[in-house]
Amino acid sequence: MMRGNRGDGRGSPERLVAYSYLSVPERGDYLAVMRLFGASLMADLSAHEVAERLGRVDVEVVTARLDALVGWGNLIRSTHRVRAASIAEFQRARARYQVSKLGERIQRDVDEVLTWADAAREVAAELLALVDRELAALTGGMAAPGGVDAERARDAVATLFVQFGEFADSVRDFYAYLGQVLARYDLDGEEYRGFKELLLDYVEAIREDVAFHSPRIRASLDALVPRLPELLARIDDLGGGLAGLEEVTGSRVQRSRGRELADWEALRAWFVDVDGRGSQVDQLRAATMRALGSLLANAKRMIRSTTSGQSRRGDLIRLAAWFDGCDDAGAHDLYAAAFGLYGARHLGVVGDLDTAIPAGTSWWEAPVAEVPVALRERGERSQRGRAASVEDHTVQKERLMARARAEATARTEAAAELRAVAAHLDRARLSTAAKALFEELLTGALNSVSGDLAALDGARRDLDELDIAVGLRVDPVARTVVRSAEGDFEIEGLRVLLGRAGAEWDLDAVGEGR
Repeated sequence: MMRGNRGDGRGSPERLVAYSYLSVPERGDYLAVMRLFGASLMADLSAHEVAERLGRVDVEVVTARLDALVGWGNLIRSTHRVRAASIAEFQRARARYQVSKLGERIQRDVDEVLTWADAAREVAAELLALVDRELAALTGGMAAPGGVDAERARDAVATLFVQFGEFADSVRDFYAYLGQVLARYDLDGEEYRGFKELLLDYVEAIREDVAFHSPRIRASLDALVPRLPELLARIDDLGGGLAGLEEVTGSRVQRSRGRELADWEALRAWFVDVDGRGSQVDQLRAATMRALGSLLANAKRMIRSTTSGQSRRGDLIRLAAWFDGCDDAGAHDLYAAAFGLYGARHLGVVGDLDTAIPAGTSWWEAPVAEVPVALRERGERSQRGRAASVEDHTVQKERLMARARAEATARTEAAAELRAVAAHLDRARLSTAAKALFEELLTGALNSVSGDLAALDGARRDLDELDIAVGLRVDPVARTVVRSAEGDFEIEGLRVLLGRAGAEWDLDAVGEGR
């Protein structure tokens, strides 16, 4: 059943982190801890108490689990005072934990899913008649002189929504189970007859109950909806709830079902088409027709397999039993023998020679190799047709060589520019190429040693082919500014010397006078 809009109607996505303990490898430990805290109201336990109750000796592991649950929002640290007769007792009980509201709600839903996920849930069809009766009584009371008694109305609304919520939830669970069963294509004759006689008769009984009570419920809701604000206001005037808590503390209050107009709108949408997409009653009728269609599809399959003699169900079940009793090696052999499929074979296709791929790279992550059409479609390695003429790459080679010569010339000119400004680097304004070469030299000098800043003292980087080098001296008060057309950057704590490659430098004199 759709609930009314509470607050923003969606909540904060960050709360989903509270589900983290269900997907980690240690989820068994976390489930045991959360079940322990959810076994009693407002449980207040220390790590030692949790370890003792779970039968674990390693308190450190339990403490780590509890702290992780606190971080995810499933537990909160307790603020209760600890009374201890000794230091040892205080250390055992000082860190205490309680379950949070969000953590308790999630664990309750988890236990229900784990227990009843695959079970067939009975539809509480008898509750629909009680909903019909309560709505009729409320409608009659509101139309009577003086209206309905407020306390009587409050009790009727609470009963009505509890009954309808249970009915709607059971309908959804049952039809989900029905769809799961009818989607199976491995039903044999006996199973088919059992499902046909039990489930479809049950579905028809549900449909008839809904069809009988829906018109009366719609009529009651149509008469009651215009007077709902008056009814809810009279119920709120009785007090005794938490409606004022939001104004006092700012905390959001999840009110009982039926105490807000949104709850009644959701109830009405179950029986009345309010958005043009059909009511839940219409969807129930359509689901029943789909169930009948699935059953007919299974019936046709069984008839065809019986008449044609092509059913392999028994063979496949026998093969599955063989697989179940095999070890890994035997299962591979059995799979190859049964289906004629073997492991992947290396086709010998040459990959991209310009791309270096480590030998340990997984085939799943490695680049895809281009397989020729003849090999991919016909399994032939030889190429058909006339061989293509060799393409002339002379122009492209000349263009690449010209580009390489231009880049080499630019680097040579940049090195000459750096040598020319070596004595007054702070006052020079470098070109873009000279700045790039300076950064390359500086990076090489910084990477030539490892460790802290002191290890850089005396580091240098030489480029013999360009006859340029850079050397470093650690000086806490030094500050070198490098200016260029692209902007300026500062080097603090290091003095920098530019000079010829292989030259002996007096690093103690680097930066003097700057």
